[in-house]
Amino acid sequence: MKTRLLATRLAGQGADGVFQAALFGAVAFNPDRQTGPLLMAASLVVLFGPYSLVGPLIGSLLDRWDRRLVLLWANVIRAVLIAVSAALLASALPEPVILVAALGVMGASRFVASGLSAALPHVTDRESLVTTNAVFTTLGGAAALGGLGLAAAARVVVGGDDSGAAQTMLPAAVLTLLAAVLAHGFPARALGPDGTPSAREHPRSFALGWRRGLTVIRRTPSVAEVLGAIGAHRWVFGMNSLVLLVLANHAGISSGLRRYLLLVGAAAAGALIAAVTTPVLAHRIPRRHVLAIALIVATGAQLFLLAFELNTITAAAIVLGWAGQTVKLCGDVAMQLDIPDDQRGEVFAIQDAVFNLTFVVAVTVAALGVPDDGRAVGLVVLGAIVYAAALLGVVRRHRTGARAATVGPRQ
Repeated sequence: MKTRLLATRLAGQGADGVFQAALFGAVAFNPDRQTGPLLMAASLVVLFGPYSLVGPLIGSLLDRWDRRLVLLWANVIRAVLIAVSAALLASALPEPVILVAALGVMGASRFVASGLSAALPHVTDRESLVTTNAVFTTLGGAAALGGLGLAAAARVVVGGDDSGAAQTMLPAAVLTLLAAVLAHGFPARALGPDGTPSAREHPRSFALGWRRGLTVIRRTPSVAEVLGAIGAHRWVFGMNSLVLLVLANHAGISSGLRRYLLLVGAAAAGALIAAVTTPVLAHRIPRRHVLAIALIVATGAQLFLLAFELNTITAAAIVLGWAGQTVKLCGDVAMQLDIPDDQRGEVFAIQDAVFNLTFVVAVTVAALGVPDDGRAVGLVVLGAIVYAAALLGVVRRHRTGARAATVGPRQ
């Protein structure tokens, strides 16, 4: 079952890579459309924001429904929505219409991602969960990068206009249907959740998804700590994404797309390295220390972006990719080990909300401050400050916990 779950993840994330590359190529690097920083930011906000608000409510369903069926039907719905998005794009409709359809695709993708993460403890033992999670997460990222490469190659063949971008999206629908077929092969309830909740629990649990998840997080310090670090990283990642997108776009449509894809590939390479180093570190030092190391490294790497020179930025992107993936892996493992299975879906959905909402807010802030050439010194420095603040929060919580552990009744 572990291999089938991995294959499901690879097919789904490969589809994500194809779809997102085709979409952003159509919006940001399309000769048929004139795109400025505000429109780029608006595109990112529309795609990542709305689902994040309702994600924790829907996430409660992952703790009530058979996750096998969730993965099956969410992927089928996603494939249909990808085809609809491609048709709308081929019709040369305005960006808002296309983005509304794409919003549905992204929502289904995030729901599937939460289901895959919640299901992982059901296919591996506790002792190997850190390593398995690192392998699954990073190979999934590599599949997304492969999908991005497939979209880039297709763009060369079919062109970068609206019609070409629409054709580029279609392999994503095929990969998504493949993920649905793979999910169908699991036995019933093999992926959880444990137990069989009564139907009467569903509406109440759905309505209280946010509150229930946040309550569990507050009662689990290891998860609360790592969610703060994930939020900090996503804030910086959001600002960096827009800054580097504008910087690349300023170089021209063809060369700009190549530069942006190079930076995306560099970040993915860093994430691949993290798949090797994170399990090694986590088995030798506490997860909190691994988290602190990642934040220290990220703070330094962020400042290297101030060079605004391609080779230096590429090297920094590798390091930031490593740090971000290390933080994310620490978060996934904390939730898979420290959260009960019947509440794991809600907590993963809240992580997804933190993951995306901080990204959306950061992109919005960046859109107001990024110059047309992308050389936003203030935003880059702000990113380093955010990383440093997250590191300070981890250190303070560690010291508070250590003091509390030493205080007790005298014998």
